[in-house]
Amino acid sequence: MSVSTTIKSIQDIMRKDVGVDGDAQRISQLVWMLFLKIYDDLELEKELMDDSYKSALPQKYRWSAWAANEEGMTGDELLNFVNNDMFPKLKELPVSEKNPRTRIIRSVFEDAYNYMKSGTLMRQVANKINAIDFNKKDDRHLFNDIYEKILKDLQSAGNAGEYYTPRAVTQFMTEMIDPKLGEKVLDPACGTGGFMASVIEHVRANYVKTTKDREKLQEMLTGIDKKPLPHLLAITNMILHGLEVPTNIRRDNALSRPLKDYGPKDRVDVILTNPPFGGQEEDGIENNFPAAVRTRETADLFLVLIMHVLKSGGRAAIVLPDGTLFGEGVKTKIKEKLLEECNLHTIVRLPNSVFAPYTSIKTNLLFFEKGEPTKEIWFYEHPLPEGAKAYNKTRPITIQEFESEKKWWNKRKESERAWKVPIDRIKANNYNLDIKNPNAVEESHGDPEELLKSYKALLEEVAKKRGELKTELMQALER
Repeated sequence: MSVSTTIKSIQDIMRKDVGVDGDAQRISQLVWMLFLKIYDDLELEKELMDDSYKSALPQKYRWSAWAANEEGMTGDELLNFVNNDMFPKLKELPVSEKNPRTRIIRSVFEDAYNYMKSGTLMRQVANKINAIDFNKKDDRHLFNDIYEKILKDLQSAGNAGEYYTPRAVTQFMTEMIDPKLGEKVLDPACGTGGFMASVIEHVRANYVKTTKDREKLQEMLTGIDKKPLPHLLAITNMILHGLEVPTNIRRDNALSRPLKDYGPKDRVDVILTNPPFGGQEEDGIENNFPAAVRTRETADLFLVLIMHVLKSGGRAAIVLPDGTLFGEGVKTKIKEKLLEECNLHTIVRLPNSVFAPYTSIKTNLLFFEKGEPTKEIWFYEHPLPEGAKAYNKTRPITIQEFESEKKWWNKRKESERAWKVPIDRIKANNYNLDIKNPNAVEESHGDPEELLKSYKALLEEVAKKRGELKTELMQALER
């Protein structure tokens, strides 16, 4: 049975439960159950490899103890166990410095909730999940499919766009930034962990050679997200990508900390992120930032934060909407600061359907390095595939479509897709970065004189036909 079919069958079971209301609750319910199953599978593997391994979970709360046996607890007994025993204990699980996994489990369950009201239906869901063995390589890879399915389902819950970035975009941005083993990498709005997964895959493929290298990779990443569901998905995603103890994946609002409180130990080498755009932060958050750049718009505040926490020589790639590029007022001051403190060397302009159906807002990929001011900016206009009018759910953007940017990246020349703009022109234009492609080949609609001639001939033909019709009608009336 395919993953899509399995997840659909689980959600069909949940739809029968009176306690689960809507896609968001179904997904939240599914994710905490999947987490326990995944975590238990990995712990069972650890116990086989290491006799001294000690689980971070009390034995009775492990998936294998209460959920793995198809003939195990069900009905009111199961419901009572989950609601009145397991959840209260895991929400208050003592955090042990000797076993940092306890911190992960507690952080996952602090905001989790059991929505199901039927223990019988919960048993059916558990039995479906038991069909997946995350210790098998193929089944472990299935999580990527599960993850993608969950993100697609979140669309109808109305909030997926806040933390969804197409995998092709995260992969392209990661490859161009090229995080190296041992560098500190941050995603301050990590959502479900898409960028961090890309970094793990990139570093593992290009730089990890030894056991010590793998240990370094474990320590490279920090991710922050303020919402419980994406935070839980991010932790699960990291565990399945080989980060055994992802304690640096925190549930928090990265903007809630005053900028002046960030010290040298907080600086990072690389930032890859897609901050939420179009949103407004709660009252008071803007006071954590200098007066000149205070705003309540989320994406703008994240851009200020990113500039601040990057080390000198640090690299960043960030997804931003068009509104940031052409916006004025505080946006102008933020862009001025960016261009003075960083070398904004590249802006890749994406078609407005890349994030469809989550949002139709046109987006851009900004690449910059901190430490030297910008002298010129290269723009690259990413084309839609030949014959396509837009991206959509069934036709998403693919990594293969970024091959033209990759070939151009290190040997830059102007073309019908690429152009550069000197900093003096940008300053003269009040830091407006919404610069149209001057090299675009306009689609020809034909010679104007020929078009006018054809139009006149068409009008004459219409008049002639109208006259003939009128004559026929008159003759008919006279009979």
